[in-house]
Amino acid sequence: MKILIRFTLLSLLIGTCAGIASADRPGRHPHYLHALSDLRYARALLERTAMNEHREDMEEHAIRKIDDAINEIKRASIDDGKNLEDHPPIDTHLLRGERYRKALELINSAHRDVSMEEDNPRTQGLQGRIIAHLDEAHRIVERLQAKYR
Repeated sequence: MKILIRFTLLSLLIGTCAGIASADRPGRHPHYLHALSDLRYARALLERTAMNEHREDMEEHAIRKIDDAINEIKRASIDDGKNLEDHPPIDTHLLRGERYRKALELINSAHRDVSMEEDNPRTQGLQGRIIAHLDEAHRIVERLQAKYR
């Protein structure tokens, strides 16, 4: 009986250690999860306006394109469960042009992440749609940035 109890405890210990060891391992699509994080932050940069600023239609359009890309990623069940407000704090001292520059960096980073070679042929259409949304958001933010240089 003592041997059975020891064996059970040893099994539980091994199972717990294995679970802890694999907790930090990224999921099947870590690049998409990183892209989600970048897109949430880029969206926040575009959404945030100073007290004396108003949001332009082009900013709204860029935000919608980023939302479209986020929704495509989530539709593929690649979701980290975080909401849109889960992003690094926005520096309130950034000028509008600086926010656009940072948003472009994040959109480019997300583009690189989702452009990685995909081993599942069924997700290539998804990947193309995400990239199209990101390309459109990039074009819009570039035009906004040119306006505020």
